Amino acid sequence: MLLVVGQIGKPHGIRGEVSVVVRTDEPEERFVPGSVFVTEVPRDRRVSTGPAAVPGVKFDVPKQLVLESIRWHQGRGIAVFENIYDRNVAEELRGVFLQVDSDELTPPDDPDEFHDHQLVGLRVESADGTVHGSVERIDHAPSSDLIVLKKTGGGTALIPFVSAIVPTVDLAGGRVVVDLPEGLLDL
Repeated sequence: MLLVVGQIGKPHGIRGEVSVVVRTDEPEERFVPGSVFVTEVPRDRRVSTGPAAVPGVKFDVPKQLVLESIRWHQGRGIAVFENIYDRNVAEELRGVFLQVDSDELTPPDDPDEFHDHQLVGLRVESADGTVHGSVERIDHAPSSDLIVLKKTGGGTALIPFVSAIVPTVDLAGGRVVVDLPEGLLDL
């Protein structure tokens, strides 16, 4: 399974550097020189790609990008990728997602810490066995992470991913046990 760990932003300077919006908790492990990223052009890409690097020649986003160097500035990475040394080519990469294979990730050391992809699809149930639905995704909010629940009856609900409400995550059993406050799923 491919996981998005970053997204290329606007070019920085004239030598092919680009800003990178990081979407991982471990940027120092994911963004090291030599890292290989699988690229994905978003379907709803609304950014004008500007002039082609070579007039009259269509530019295709490479299937993979290799990180040559990165430096950090105001919470964003300023990256150089191999063979991208021109501002116009860098502009063509704007909006492209950077992905890694989940099989290459090492599991967290903390037993109460999980990668998002480990939780997606797990059954969400109460301690008494009542099934509420499944984990659609994890949203990372400023105050706490949120489980986006795909409810069995249709629709979605947000469940704060805190130990008081989510006391058990059973990866082997394929379930997340919740202790929901009254009315939470009705919001």
